[in-house]
Amino acid sequence: MMPLNFAKVGEPQIIRRIGGSPEVKKHLEDLGFNVGSEVSIVSTLGGNLIVKVRESRIAVSGELARRIMV
Repeated sequence: MMPLNFAKVGEPQIIRRIGGSPEVKKHLEDLGFNVGSEVSIVSTLGGNLIVKVRESRIAVSGELARRIMV
């Protein structure tokens, strides 16, 4: 298991765990980041990520990406 920001660009990953406070977990779940969901990094820019989840592309800060374990 590793944080999402260490995954390779374009390689599909499965979310194993979401860490952080209950508010952070709820925010990520509202964006579509749920345990068991498939995600892939589209691109990186300055430590931030553009992630494909559920046919949507979402910009995620590096700090939030470190809380998503794949």
